[in-house]
Amino acid sequence: MKLSSAQIEHALPQIDAQVIPDDHPAVQELKGLFGDHTFFLDSDGLEIVETGEPTGISTLANVVNLASWADEARTVLTPHKPQVTDVVVDLRPEHPDAT
Repeated sequence: MKLSSAQIEHALPQIDAQVIPDDHPAVQELKGLFGDHTFFLDSDGLEIVETGEPTGISTLANVVNLASWADEARTVLTPHKPQVTDVVVDLRPEHPDAT
């Protein structure tokens, strides 16, 4: 899922990760491998956020790990089958007044 800047700002305090900016040279390769998503890096590796069911005015989203660090220096990622983590992010809608 591609997150809006507002959704990214709301999600970041809930996960211990850094967003990979869209203008980063690796993003085009990541999109080719995994689709059009907002990509995050954390201590476990490469992650995305996938939305679940809407709950009232918010949407719960799962953090999904796509690749793990292959070395202790965290310089190489090894892709694997997507793994849903235990982390759930509560995303606010872009327009809170919309129903």
